[in-house]
Amino acid sequence: MIVVTSLDPAIAARLRRDEAGLVAAVVQDDATGDVLMLGWMDDEAVHRTLTTGRVTFWSRSRREYWRKGDTSGHTQHVRSVAIDCDGDALLVRVQQVGAACHTGERTCFLAGGELPAVVGAAPVEGEGAA
Repeated sequence: MIVVTSLDPAIAARLRRDEAGLVAAVVQDDATGDVLMLGWMDDEAVHRTLTTGRVTFWSRSRREYWRKGDTSGHTQHVRSVAIDCDGDALLVRVQQVGAACHTGERTCFLAGGELPAVVGAAPVEGEGAA
């Protein structure tokens, strides 16, 4: 499927897409700083997100656009969008209404749960690094 997009060429030129033409979009609650979810965007989804005030993603499984909250009522209202230094990820800060995760949890990372990980610590100034 070829999608004609109205994404500003200057923005499009900054994006580094994967082999499917997508960039990762990390969604963060603007009020709390909590990371809510990760979605995928192509140029048209980025354009819609930047110009409508609502977050739009590309569904890799359904192969269609979806706007967060259209069926659940759990909407994401754009507060800002930033691009990372490599151009391969976006940070979308939102006002979240309702749960961000399709499971009903506030964030997809609460729903997924923590993994066992060794916790590191930065060296104290003046002490050798471990």
